[in-house]
Amino acid sequence: MRIAAIFVALSALCFAAPASAQGYGVPAGPKLGELEIKAYQKIPKVKIAVQLTSDTHLARELRRQVMVRLTQRGNQVGFSGGNIMRMDVSYFDLSGGGLDREMPMMQAQDYETGANPRLMLPANPIGRRDTIPAVPSGSTLRVSLTLYESSGGKVLWTATGSCSVRSSAAMQAGLSIVNHIFDNADANRVADAGCPL
Repeated sequence: MRIAAIFVALSALCFAAPASAQGYGVPAGPKLGELEIKAYQKIPKVKIAVQLTSDTHLARELRRQVMVRLTQRGNQVGFSGGNIMRMDVSYFDLSGGGLDREMPMMQAQDYETGANPRLMLPANPIGRRDTIPAVPSGSTLRVSLTLYESSGGKVLWTATGSCSVRSSAAMQAGLSIVNHIFDNADANRVADAGCPL
């Protein structure tokens, strides 16, 4: 009888565990191509310091646009003082390292000399053209903004947007996400991120 009770308890636990373990208490972000704003309160008209979590060229350019949009709202902006807006810009290229199939392969003689140099490698792959797979669209740009109160660190406002985009259009996609966020920043909403096609 004990064995049957233990078996029933374990089977119930096994069926319940996957459902509870999926979220781990962390809310899911918006779908790819969407943005989500959670305004716990409106963005106050005080000085806001915009800080980057990662210092990349793309992140600095998008921070500049965030600062422009905050200034248009009537906020003073800077790099320190006042409330703090943390900005995280992530670009993940899962399509194979940004390979471009139109680039010719490096020639062996460009870097090797000697009595028996290797023959030149073909610049174009040899084989049937219909079997060459298309470059997968695994590149993702994600922009997250979180506004903290300066005195207590309380979260006042968050916004997150993401797009599936090639590296050549990452800046345009990031600017679009930022502009779509600040078009109506004080309302809770899930909307289109305005990703370029």
